[in-house]
Formats: sequence, structure tokens, C-alpha cells
Amino acid sequence: MQEAELPGLVTQVLWAAFALAVVFGAIAQRTHFCTMGAVADIVNMGDWTRMRMWLMAMGVGMIGFNTMVWLGWVQAGQSVYAGPQLIWLSNLLGGLLFGFGMVLASGCGSKTLVRIGGGSLKSVVVFFVLAVAAYATLRGITAVARVSTVDQVALALPTGQDLPSLLAHATGQARESMALMAGLVIGLLLIGFALFRPEGRSGESLLAGLGLGAVIVGVWWVSGRMGHLSEHPVTLEEVFLATNTQRMESLTFVAPIAYTVDWLILFSDTSKVLTIGIVSTLGVVVGAALVALLTRTFRWEGFGGTEDTANHLVGAVLMGVGGVTAMGCTIGQGLSGVSTLALGSFIALAGIMAGAVLALRYQVWRLESSL
Repeated sequence: MQEAELPGLVTQVLWAAFALAVVFGAIAQRTHFCTMGAVADIVNMGDWTRMRMWLMAMGVGMIGFNTMVWLGWVQAGQSVYAGPQLIWLSNLLGGLLFGFGMVLASGCGSKTLVRIGGGSLKSVVVFFVLAVAAYATLRGITAVARVSTVDQVALALPTGQDLPSLLAHATGQARESMALMAGLVIGLLLIGFALFRPEGRSGESLLAGLGLGAVIVGVWWVSGRMGHLSEHPVTLEEVFLATNTQRMESLTFVAPIAYTVDWLILFSDTSKVLTIGIVSTLGVVVGAALVALLTRTFRWEGFGGTEDTANHLVGAVLMGVGGVTAMGCTIGQGLSGVSTLALGSFIALAGIMAGAVLALRYQVWRLESSL
């Protein structure tokens, strides 16, 4: 590729990522897709409908991503999730903080964006507070604490931490074959569980599960295939265009929210350019807003009082700190990261689930103690 062709390719990558994010936001708004809501439905009512949506999306993501690995299009090790250093304590503790925070803030990072598109002013506040907390944990005061404490607890693996790489190392088989096998087996089990009950086969469940899982795979393809140059025409190094991490990326909504606010504040700084994460953040809001307006469900929403405000502020801070520490959110780790079959993603996901359950129990205790 010639240097003069680069801007055009970057533009194509950004528009493709934006379009996929619009689809994500539209589907999430239309189907009420929400990880926090899914956990709350199970804990409070024993209803697995929304959890089946999420598990189906997870299974579709696993099958799609690992099929691309088998085809030689992408490699798990090209992402931030599947490196040989397993920072298990950061994944677990960050997940716990994020899970607790998303309950207090009425939803995770992606749900915050969807709610903004639906008219929630509460979520606008959560958005900016989350951004500040996340940026501080990326490069500020809490970043120093993170790097000097929990990030120091790591397990060095002989290969990448994704399950196919570990299986290939243990068995001597080709990593691509292991990826296809593991992706199909685990992905089909998750999809089968989601479809086992009638509520998992409803139109909304299928739209959310199949649609959002396909979006995750689509963004992986845009970043890892369409935007991948094995040799940059100037630096002669391998590069993934329009990414914040300089690695292959799919959807995630903690660090990108911080980068979005950074881009907005320092817009005149020519070094601040649009990335897949930034356009994806904006795309989810646009997609959710379009559906909310078309279905006439757009409603302005404000805080219910002082306690409601405090819960959302604390929740936003916990999500910002926890999401960066865990290296992802319910979408970043729970769909994108898990689709690579990385061990750290499963640990972070377990932490998020545990934190959410603890927060829901805390809310019940608060309610009962006030009676």
C-alpha cells in the first residue's frame, strides 16, 4: 500500500466501525439488552430471558472470531486480551468493582450510551464521571496505584492465554484447528442453552443474541482484517489502523468513553484523532436514539433525588476504575474478550457477575433496613 492511500483506508475503517456501532445501539435499544438487567432479572425474579440473549451473543462471538482464526484472518494474540501475562488479580478485582458500580449506575458502559440515546440525563452525568475515572486509571493517579499493586500480580504463561493457544501448546496440534474446535464447542453449548427455553427463541432474544454477536465479530473483522497492515508504508511495522491500543480491537465501552471525552476536550490538538473506540461510542448513542425516536419511546429522565444521584456518581467512578483495571466491561470482556477465549476475560467476567450480585443484595439490604 502507498502512503497516499492510508487516509482513505482509515476513513473506511472508521465508517465501518461507526455503522456497526449504530446497529449495536439500535438492537440494544429495541430489545432492552442489558447485562445488569439480565443479572437483576435472575436474582430478583428468576427470569433468564435477557441472560439468554447475552449468552447467545457470546456464543455467536466465539464461533465467529475463532472461525476467522481458523481461516487465518486474525489471531487472538493480536488483541489486548490474549497476551501471555495473565493479570488475574486485576481482572478479578476490576471486574468486582465494575459489576458493583454498574448496578448503582443503572447499567454498564454500553447501557449508559443506550440510555443517553433514549433521553436519560442521568446517564449523561454517568458518562462524564465514568470518563474521568477511567482516564485517571489509564494515565492518572489511580493508574499509578493500579500499576504498582494489582497489576504486579501476574502469571506468566508459556504461550498466549487464549484457550486455543494453550491447547495447541499442550497437545502439539495447530492453534487454528484448536481455535475452530474450542470456538464451535463452547459457542454451540452457549447458543444451545440460550435456545433451550421458549423465551430464548423469541424474536427479541434472537435479534439481540444473533445480531449483537454478529456485530462483535464484524468489528473484529474491521479492525483485524480490513484495518490491518502487515507493513506500514512509512514505519514498515505491523499496524492496526485507527485503534487506541495499537492492537486489534472490537467493541468495549470504558476506555473508549474516556478517549471520547479527551477527543472532545482537545479537539483542536491535531494529535487527537478519531479511533474505532471513539466512533463506536458515538455510534451506539446514535443507533439507540434513532430507535427511541422512531418507536416514540424517547423520554427525558432525571435523577430521583439525592440518594439516586449519589448512587449513580459512585457507580460511575467504580465502573471507570474497575473497567480499566479489568481491561474491559460487560461488552469489552464479556463479549469481545470472551470471544477470543482468553482466560483473563473469563476471570473478569466472573468478577463482574459477582460484583453485580453483591450490589443487588446490598440494594435489597438497604431497602429492608429503611422499612
